[in-house]
Amino acid sequence: QVQLVESGGGPVQAGGSLRLSCVVSGLNYNSVCMGWVRQAPGKEREGVATIDVDGRTYYADSAKGRFTISKDNPKKTLDLQMDSLKPEDTAMYYCAAARPGTCWYLVRSPRNIEHWGQGTQVSVSL
Repeated sequence: QVQLVESGGGPVQAGGSLRLSCVVSGLNYNSVCMGWVRQAPGKEREGVATIDVDGRTYYADSAKGRFTISKDNPKKTLDLQMDSLKPEDTAMYYCAAARPGTCWYLVRSPRNIEHWGQGTQVSVSL
Protein backbone atom coordinates (compact mmCIF):
# COMPACT_ATOMS: atom_id res chain seq x y z
CA GLN A 1 0.00 0.00 0.00
CA VAL A 2 1.40 3.35 -1.03
CA GLN A 3 1.58 5.98 1.69
CA LEU A 4 2.78 9.55 1.46
CA VAL A 5 2.94 11.29 4.82
CA GLU A 6 3.76 14.98 4.97
CA SER A 7 5.08 16.98 7.88
CA GLY A 8 6.77 20.28 8.56
CA GLY A 9 3.96 22.73 7.97
CA GLY A 10 2.85 25.36 10.45
CA PRO A 11 2.56 29.09 11.04
CA VAL A 12 5.43 31.34 10.01
CA GLN A 13 5.97 35.04 9.50
CA ALA A 14 6.56 36.51 6.09
CA GLY A 15 10.21 36.23 5.15
CA GLY A 16 10.65 33.10 7.21
CA SER A 17 11.41 29.54 6.18
CA LEU A 18 9.87 26.11 6.49
CA ARG A 19 11.01 22.68 5.41
CA LEU A 20 8.36 20.20 4.40
CA SER A 21 9.05 16.48 4.31
CA CYS A 22 7.13 13.60 2.80
CA VAL A 23 7.88 10.07 3.94
CA VAL A 24 7.24 7.65 1.10
CA SER A 25 6.42 3.98 1.59
CA GLY A 26 5.07 1.24 -0.62
CA LEU A 27 6.57 2.90 -3.68
CA ASN A 28 9.98 3.18 -5.27
CA TYR A 29 10.01 6.94 -5.32
CA ASN A 30 13.04 7.03 -7.57
CA SER A 31 11.00 5.41 -10.32
CA VAL A 32 8.17 7.94 -10.43
CA CYS A 33 7.69 11.67 -10.72
CA MET A 34 7.43 13.15 -7.22
CA GLY A 35 6.32 16.62 -6.35
CA TRP A 36 4.53 19.12 -4.19
CA VAL A 37 1.14 20.55 -4.99
CA ARG A 38 -0.68 23.18 -2.98
CA GLN A 39 -4.20 24.42 -2.63
CA ALA A 40 -5.28 27.65 -1.01
CA PRO A 41 -8.85 28.19 0.18
CA GLY A 42 -11.14 28.96 -2.72
CA LYS A 43 -8.43 28.33 -5.29
CA GLU A 44 -7.53 25.49 -7.58
CA ARG A 45 -4.66 23.17 -6.88
CA GLU A 46 -1.37 24.32 -8.31
CA GLY A 47 1.91 22.59 -8.83
CA VAL A 48 4.80 23.94 -6.76
CA ALA A 49 7.84 21.83 -7.54
CA THR A 50 8.56 18.41 -8.99
CA ILE A 51 11.51 16.07 -9.41
CA ASP A 52 11.57 13.38 -12.04
CA VAL A 53 13.36 10.04 -12.31
CA ASP A 54 16.32 11.61 -14.12
CA GLY A 55 16.79 14.10 -11.29
CA ARG A 56 15.49 17.06 -13.24
CA THR A 57 13.56 19.55 -11.16
CA TYR A 58 10.77 21.84 -12.20
CA TYR A 59 9.34 24.81 -10.36
CA ALA A 60 6.28 26.98 -10.63
CA ASP A 61 7.18 30.59 -11.39
CA SER A 62 5.95 31.53 -7.92
CA ALA A 63 8.45 29.12 -6.34
CA LYS A 64 11.54 29.77 -8.43
CA GLY A 65 14.43 31.20 -6.45
CA ARG A 66 12.69 30.63 -3.13
CA PHE A 67 11.83 26.91 -2.93
CA THR A 68 14.07 23.89 -3.39
CA ILE A 69 12.85 20.35 -3.89
CA SER A 70 15.11 17.43 -3.00
CA LYS A 71 15.20 13.80 -2.03
CA ASP A 72 16.84 12.22 0.99
CA ASN A 73 17.35 8.69 -0.23
CA PRO A 74 18.47 7.09 3.05
CA LYS A 75 15.38 8.45 4.76
CA LYS A 76 13.14 7.94 1.71
CA THR A 77 11.77 11.42 2.00
CA LEU A 78 10.85 14.10 -0.48
CA ASP A 79 11.65 17.52 0.93
CA LEU A 80 10.67 21.06 0.08
CA GLN A 81 12.78 23.86 1.51
CA MET A 82 10.77 27.06 1.42
CA ASP A 83 12.53 30.35 2.02
CA SER A 84 11.42 33.98 1.85
CA LEU A 85 7.84 32.89 2.44
CA LYS A 86 5.02 35.23 1.50
CA PRO A 87 1.41 35.40 2.69
CA GLU A 88 0.33 34.17 -0.75
CA ASP A 89 2.18 30.92 -0.04
CA THR A 90 -0.46 30.10 2.54
CA ALA A 91 -2.06 26.80 1.49
CA MET A 92 -2.36 23.11 2.16
CA TYR A 93 0.69 21.43 0.70
CA TYR A 94 0.40 17.92 -0.67
CA CYS A 95 3.03 15.40 -1.58
CA ALA A 96 2.20 13.69 -4.86
CA ALA A 97 3.44 10.89 -7.09
CA ALA A 98 2.78 10.52 -10.78
CA ARG A 99 4.01 8.60 -13.78
CA PRO A 100 7.69 9.04 -14.64
CA GLY A 101 8.40 11.63 -17.26
CA THR A 102 5.38 13.75 -16.39
CA CYS A 103 6.98 16.14 -13.91
CA TRP A 104 7.40 18.92 -16.44
CA TYR A 105 3.64 18.88 -16.98
CA LEU A 106 2.55 18.19 -13.43
CA VAL A 107 4.15 21.39 -12.13
CA ARG A 108 1.99 23.35 -14.59
CA SER A 109 -1.19 21.33 -14.31
CA PRO A 110 -1.43 18.93 -11.35
CA ARG A 111 -3.65 16.29 -12.93
CA ASN A 112 -3.26 12.56 -13.41
CA ILE A 113 -1.62 12.22 -10.03
CA GLU A 114 -1.61 8.63 -8.91
CA HIS A 115 -0.93 9.04 -5.20
CA TRP A 116 -1.55 11.86 -2.75
CA GLY A 117 -0.58 12.53 0.83
CA GLN A 118 -3.00 13.94 3.37
CA GLY A 119 -1.42 17.39 3.27
CA THR A 120 0.29 19.74 5.68
CA GLN A 121 -0.90 23.29 6.28
CA VAL A 122 1.39 26.27 5.76
CA SER A 123 0.21 29.62 7.06
CA VAL A 124 2.27 32.74 6.39
CA SER A 125 1.39 35.95 8.19
CA LEU A 126 2.64 39.50 7.82
